[in-house]
Amino acid sequence: MPRTLPSNPVVRFTAALAGAAAPGCVERTIHITSDPPGALVHLNDEEVGRTPLDVGFTFYGTYDVRLERDGCKPLWTKQKADAPWWEAPGPDLVAEALPGVKSQLHWHFTLEPTPESREDTLIDNARQLRQSLSPQTP
Repeated sequence: MPRTLPSNPVVRFTAALAGAAAPGCVERTIHITSDPPGALVHLNDEEVGRTPLDVGFTFYGTYDVRLERDGCKPLWTKQKADAPWWEAPGPDLVAEALPGVKSQLHWHFTLEPTPESREDTLIDNARQLRQSLSPQTP
């Protein structure tokens, strides 16, 4: 006996949506920058690279973030990744089925210089000022 397609439009739509879901996938990334750039970034104790960088993620929620850079105080903080409206139950089925859907978060962090580096900068500035004010000898 030959198979026939179901005549119910809801069943047909669900089957078509399931078939279309195979090529689609939401691309989720976090774009992380810092001032100054070049900070080593750890998300949930996993090293992910140096700023500026884009890192993929799979879940929304709160992340433990650590940034480290020579001459700066290490920064330990938490950052929340909020889901867009189309990631809510219901619309997420359609978003997952559509090709090219992207969710990109932007996180920027400002690192503080270490006290030693501020002191070194002050000393360097004082030396430069002293040299510019000292009498020029032929």
